[in-house]
Amino acid sequence: MLDDLGAPVELPRSPRRVVSLVPSLTEAIAATVPGVLVGATDWCTHPADLAVERVRGTKNPDLARIRALAPDLVIANEEENRKLDVERLRASGTEVWVTKIDSVDEAFSSLGRLFGDALGLAEQPAWLARAREVWDAPAARPGLRVAVPIWRDPWIWVGRQTYADDLVRRLGWANAAADGRGGGGGRYPHAEVADILAAGGGVDAVLLPDEPYPFGPDGGPEAFPAGTRTVPVPGRALFWYGPAMIEARGVLEYLVG
Repeated sequence: MLDDLGAPVELPRSPRRVVSLVPSLTEAIAATVPGVLVGATDWCTHPADLAVERVRGTKNPDLARIRALAPDLVIANEEENRKLDVERLRASGTEVWVTKIDSVDEAFSSLGRLFGDALGLAEQPAWLARAREVWDAPAARPGLRVAVPIWRDPWIWVGRQTYADDLVRRLGWANAAADGRGGGGGRYPHAEVADILAAGGGVDAVLLPDEPYPFGPDGGPEAFPAGTRTVPVPGRALFWYGPAMIEARGVLEYLVG
């Protein structure tokens, strides 16, 4: 079988030992086939009671520890994890399934293949069917123009052709950093706050996620001019694909209004 990037993955049977290097996919696997997880990154915070071996971070996994766990399969993501680590694991004989998710629809198709093809489930998870229903609904309040920073010093923003950008658009909102104006454009453009706010007629709200940069009520709003509406939001609602997608829409629509 082939993963999302078209790389062959040889699995003689459904995996019984899985290491996940993607926090959102760790949550998805734990909610569906929890008994197969034997390892996860330090950033895999959901579920809170996950009791598996930790293999360091998403960008610097402990490859020796992963190999020592003797996994049947390692789960990775094209954006979340380094190609070099995937190649080194494969070179040592470890099977790796790499996901590619740059939109809400890609999340549904990729998750379906992960659980159906790679993990051998006969039926799609109930939470996946529910998430499809949630995101098939029409936008509740279209027309807002928002911006989403993911880092400061330097300022980096959610741009086009990313999962978060598509999620914002599915909510009926325009992404100010995705249209190429104000220094924006590209997947994660570097641009100054003033340029993003001035581009394309202004911004109705700046969403301040608590990951990857830990924005919050006391760290982030002060960087924006007086009168700018800043809205702290959970990064899990913006960036996590999996069971988090069920509540993400309601959370964001409620917080942004």
